[in-house]
Formats: sequence, C-alpha cells, structure tokens
Amino acid sequence: MTREKKQKKIAAIHDLSGYGRCSLTVAIPVISALKVQCCPVPTSILSNHTGFPTCFFDDYTEKMPLYLEQWKKLNLDFDGIFTGFLGSGDQIEIVADMIRDFKTEKTMVIIDPIMGDNGNTYQTYTKEMCSRMKTLVESGNIVTPNLTEACILTGRQYRQTGWTRKELASIAEEIISMGPDSAVITGVKEGSFITNVVAQKGLEVKFLRSLKAGNDRPGTGDVFASIIAAQAVKGVPLIKNVKMAAHFVKQSILVSDEMNVPTENGVCFEEILSLLIRQ
Repeated sequence: MTREKKQKKIAAIHDLSGYGRCSLTVAIPVISALKVQCCPVPTSILSNHTGFPTCFFDDYTEKMPLYLEQWKKLNLDFDGIFTGFLGSGDQIEIVADMIRDFKTEKTMVIIDPIMGDNGNTYQTYTKEMCSRMKTLVESGNIVTPNLTEACILTGRQYRQTGWTRKELASIAEEIISMGPDSAVITGVKEGSFITNVVAQKGLEVKFLRSLKAGNDRPGTGDVFASIIAAQAVKGVPLIKNVKMAAHFVKQSILVSDEMNVPTENGVCFEEILSLLIRQ
C-alpha cells in the first residue's frame, strides 16, 4: 500500500513590498522552491521597501485578526509559523495570539526578530516593542537574530567587531535559555569572514563561517530565514540548513553584483532558484 505524501505548509507573517525584494516577495518564491506551501499573512502593504526615498504604505493591523479568524473557522493547520518584520506592539500581540491558536505539537515556529541592524534599532521600534519581541521569541522553536538583535534580546552592548567566540556563544545560549530550541545569530563579521553562530539545546555551539563576498544588500536576511523555515519543517538538521542558507545568500549576492543590480533592489535570487529546487 502506497503511503500518501503530504506537502508541508508554512504560514508566513510579513509585510508585502511590491518592489525591492524583501519580506513576502522573498518568502513566497523561496519557500515554494523548496516544495513547501507558503501561506502569507500580510502585516502591511507597501509599494516598495522603505530603503527607497518614497513609498506607499497601508497598515494591515486592524485587518489581521479578521483575516486569521477565517483560518480558524476553516480549521486550518500548519507545519510551520514563520514571523518576520512586525510594525507595532499590536502586531506582535496578534502574532502571539496566532501562535497560541495554531501551534500544535508538530508545528515549528521560526521567528526572525527583525528589530534593527548595525547597532541601531529601526525607527519604528520602541523599548516597549523590543520587550514584547523578547516575549514572542520565548514561543519560538528557531530564532534567527542578527548580532544587533541578539544584543537587544540579551541586553548586551553592541559593538561591530572584536567579539570573542566565548562571548558569541554566551549570547546564543542566553537566547536559548529564554525558551527556543535553537538560535542562529546571523552575519557576524570576523575579519574577511561572515560567521553564523548556531546554538541548539544540549549541543555545543557551532561557528559556521565563509569568506565575505560582494556588497551588503537589503532582503538577504529574509532569504536566509525563509530557507531556514522551509527546511526546518521538512526536518533538515539545523547545521546543514544554515550552511545551505548561507551558501545561497552568498551566491545571490555575487550574481546581483555581476549583473550590476542597484543595491536597493536587493538580491537577484530568481537567477539561481534552481539551486533550491534541486534540493
């Protein structure tokens, strides 16, 4: 008797930016390429991401509970819940409620706690919102902060360079102590290398590094976290998952630089999606 093959599903909670390759316009194709159904929950609608001089913005906060209520009525279930940028304290609370409503024993919760970069919080993030994000992180299975966000979560003073491996391991382990099973601190600069710090409960902290290539671009964190989310619900071991995500991001940056794509346009991951489809 042939066993029925079930496709995995992820609910992806992100804003939708029509231009610039970030958030849902990254998550939907990347997760789909990895053969996982991506079910979007839009937090806001933008004509383009905010790195451009101007943009149209429509806040979706009031509509999110109505949107999710229909999913509850349909008794939908998901193998993963993946959260990205949240624009207000109210949105963080809505997502926390969603996790409580939809999470089961089989559901993986992947939280990308997007709060800031390069030592600064984003303009929309207040101390109260950072505190609420810390509470949300407690409900995740995998958390993927960058170094700035890891410092915010643990109350550390940020510095761009000069971190010891012992210090980085301590930060990652402290995030795990909040509740998640795993934490990946992304994009730590170590000389000419970029390092991802991977901590898992009960295991030694690992440092996965590769030579830095190309220019920094918006949306690379969304590409990375989308791969982590899709592969996690498929049961791919985290170390293998992080290596694959980091390699794909690096190749996306290189091809974008080769094509002379403006930095604000993000990465041309579409050019190499076949690398994910073959996985």
